[in-house]
Amino acid sequence: MSQVQIITGVERRRRWSDAEKRAVVARAFAPGSVVTEVSRQLDINTGLIYRWRRELEEASHGFAEVVVAPISSDPLEGVSPVIEVAIGGNGQVRIFASAPPELAAAVVKALADR
Repeated sequence: MSQVQIITGVERRRRWSDAEKRAVVARAFAPGSVVTEVSRQLDINTGLIYRWRRELEEASHGFAEVVVAPISSDPLEGVSPVIEVAIGGNGQVRIFASAPPELAAAVVKALADR
């Protein structure tokens, strides 16, 4: 049996804050999640979720996923703490923790602009 939702009153549309949009997009595109399942759970059209993602990407120049994981067996292990940055499959770089913040920011910006 189908379900019908009747919206009464002056306002017919739901209003979503920027924080709510970010939370929905993060939930929909989290590892292992499926956009259609999230859209059904929240009663949101999938197209709206993709539109929000596109708008958030344009506003923030893209998403950067941060994963904190133990360092595997690596020839650089033990040399100095390393920050590994991978941006959208376009590139990957390892930055030593002792690098100046300005240099690290310039490297990440150069990768993001590729």
